[in-house]
Amino acid sequence: MAREFKRTDRVGAQMQRELAALVRGELDDPRLGLITIQAVRVVRDFSHATIFFTVMAGELGKIETARVLNDAAPYLRHELGRRMKLRTLPELRFVHDESVEQGERLSSLIEQAVKSDSDKHKV
Repeated sequence: MAREFKRTDRVGAQMQRELAALVRGELDDPRLGLITIQAVRVVRDFSHATIFFTVMAGELGKIETARVLNDAAPYLRHELGRRMKLRTLPELRFVHDESVEQGERLSSLIEQAVKSDSDKHKV
């Protein structure tokens, strides 16, 4: 019987939970806003993990948040090592998740198209 999820997916999900708690509770940096860890992708050999986050800030805030999180990555990796039992703990790389904003833009475009279509059919 095949497993339902790959090990990398399970490890990524656990890392997401642990990192969310660490960022919320351990990082005390005034430059950090309201951060949400959206997803964690771990490569098969567990050498690297890409952490996708969103933040309630403008474009400059996103860049600054990514910089702060990547600067804190060694500390976060060390703390993850204390919380998770893994032989190899991946290097962490934080990337702003654009998919939420893209989804909002797409929804807005769909709403505009539906509205203009219904306006055309009313005439």
